[in-house]
Amino acid sequence: MIGERIYKVLLGPHISEKATIVAEGNGQYVFRVVGDATKTEIKQAIEALFEVKVDTVRTLNQKGKTKRTARGLGKRNDVKKAYVRLTEGQEIDFLAE
Repeated sequence: MIGERIYKVLLGPHISEKATIVAEGNGQYVFRVVGDATKTEIKQAIEALFEVKVDTVRTLNQKGKTKRTARGLGKRNDVKKAYVRLTEGQEIDFLAE
């Protein structure tokens, strides 16, 4: 993978109640990624940036909700998420860096 692409694939961790439950129970972490990222690119980026060993990567495309505004209808942006499971005994500490 090209060096610049590693920093462009991951947009950041997705922090929510569901993501916290998944992290505690299954050792998975949820990241927001760019829309054209592949599972292999996501795996390589996480292994390079956080120096951990990735076991599996699952992705999903979340469609943006349509919302009513004062000027009519608006739409939130679509988001691609990656659920990343690390090998046993590994973890990512977001506060350390």
